[in-house]
Parts: sequence; structure tokens; C-alpha cells
Amino acid sequence: MSEGAATGDGVRRIASGGPREESIGCSRAVELPNGLVLVSGCTSVAGGRIAEGGPYTQAVTAFGVAVDALKELGLGAEHVVRTRMYITHARDVDEVGRAHKELFGAVRPAASMIIVSGFADPSLVVEVEVEAYRGERA
Repeated sequence: MSEGAATGDGVRRIASGGPREESIGCSRAVELPNGLVLVSGCTSVAGGRIAEGGPYTQAVTAFGVAVDALKELGLGAEHVVRTRMYITHARDVDEVGRAHKELFGAVRPAASMIIVSGFADPSLVVEVEVEAYRGERA
């Protein structure tokens, strides 16, 4: 990932280097001057490959990608205040929830789990977003 410079309005953007960022026009993470950090949809793609395993493994990997983006901004899982988990099957709720609890059980962010019809790559079954808060920057 690469840290982008703050814009004139104090917004910082982090790029993952993913192939779609340029073609779609998006960032992996955006930090606002008020200390809110938004991390966009993270999947279980690591090193150009989808993590092997089921929904639990995909969720663990996707959350790892999100936390790595936070680390680029000097934050960690303890700063997360909201998560969104998108899954393709209701049967995966418990496995994805287990992965969420392992990482955020002590933090207990506001969380949503939404069932969607699918993702651009049909072998993906989980995508996550996180929001973190550091407090206002000086």
C-alpha cells in the first residue's frame, strides 16, 4: 500500500495498488481531518490470489487486509468503530461472525452483516469494510 499526500482539505488517501483502483477511481482508505478513517471493500485477495478455504478463512484474510490499511495510517483494530460484512450465503453467518469476534470481540464495533447476490469474482464469498476513529488531528 502507499500513502497518498493530504489534499488541500486535509483528506489523506491510501492506495492498495489493486488493479481496479485506477480504473474505478477509488482508494483503499480515506482519513478525514476529524479523525474518521474509512476502509473500502476488502476481500480475501492477498498476493494476487484468493485465500484458500471457506468463509471463515476469507473473512480472516479480508479483515487482515482492512487492518493493514489502518496500520498504514498508524491505527489498529482497537480503533475500529464500525464494520460491514457482505456475504453471499446466509449459511456463512456463523463462520464470518466467528472471524469478526476473534478480531473485534474486545472492541465491539457497531456491525452489519448483509447478504448480497455476489461479487465480481464468483469465488469470493466475503467482503468487508471498516471505519475507525483516531480523534481529530492537530
